[in-house]
Amino acid sequence: MDEITPKERMVRVLKGKTVDKTPVGSFTSMSPVDLMELSGSQRPEADRDSEKMATLAISASKFAGFETVRYPFDMVTLGEALGCEIDIGTKKRTPSITSGLSEEAIRELELPEDFLENGRIPTILDASRIIKEEVKDELPIIVGVEGPIDLASNIADIKTFMKWLLKDREIVEKLLDVCTDACIEYANACLKHGADTVCIAEAVASPDLLPPNDFNNLLKPRYTKIAENLEGNRVLHVCGKSDKIIPSMVECGFNGISIEENVGDFKTAVETAHKNNNIVIGNVSTSQTLYNGTPEQVISESFDCLENGVDVLAPGCGIAPESPLANLKAMVQARNEYYKS
Repeated sequence: MDEITPKERMVRVLKGKTVDKTPVGSFTSMSPVDLMELSGSQRPEADRDSEKMATLAISASKFAGFETVRYPFDMVTLGEALGCEIDIGTKKRTPSITSGLSEEAIRELELPEDFLENGRIPTILDASRIIKEEVKDELPIIVGVEGPIDLASNIADIKTFMKWLLKDREIVEKLLDVCTDACIEYANACLKHGADTVCIAEAVASPDLLPPNDFNNLLKPRYTKIAENLEGNRVLHVCGKSDKIIPSMVECGFNGISIEENVGDFKTAVETAHKNNNIVIGNVSTSQTLYNGTPEQVISESFDCLENGVDVLAPGCGIAPESPLANLKAMVQARNEYYKS
């Protein structure tokens, strides 16, 4: 097979086509301190400045050899745009919601007409344009978007949202509808400005927090709506031990699923996904191997992923800021060595 660009390779993989080698990169958030130092683009400034955001996003390819450009670096963009207050974070701590909306405001919440002009959305759209100008069609450009249940639990706060799940399904349904529409509008705007792939990322959708029946009843129809309305490639990431919901995840209409190291049976997950024309992205441990392990351990775990049929070799979840650059490079080294063996 003739040599192809990383973007062409990724596009083929997302369409279920055969490629010369498994892509390696990230679909989840990553902004290691090592990359900030090398690129000269620091957080939290890089979260609020489009030029710095683009520079830091591209640095994963430039310095680690990743075959993806993934941005932004936090998962509170839409919550901020809908009126939540945030802590902007530090170099080593990502932005977080400090105050959501009142119950009264939530019951009256609608997607504003000027939604795309709110918060940091204009900055991220501009970063999309800059990244596209820089990498052109060489690398896949992946925008991360907090999914509807993570956004809903940010707006309401997680304790209140979980209480409503038990006692007030009407407000839950309404909030999830608004959040779903927000995801679609924002993601499509990013696609129009330069991104080619959307990763809808969720933590609260995990069976660790949400019963699988609620996943099927509340989220599956909304994920299907998102998938049907996105104007580009689409991936669904769910944190935690997602084994029980993987059969549902792969029926939502995405190109693929991203799963983390807590999945108990990775090989079965791959088989389930492939039967439903989904690819699997993951799942090198971020909390242990990439953060605390050695390059040799990263290589060993990466080989396991490749042996079990992963379609894109990637971190299983968001990269911790103090994860060493050597461990990211080791993922690329492992992929290269795998295809020489």
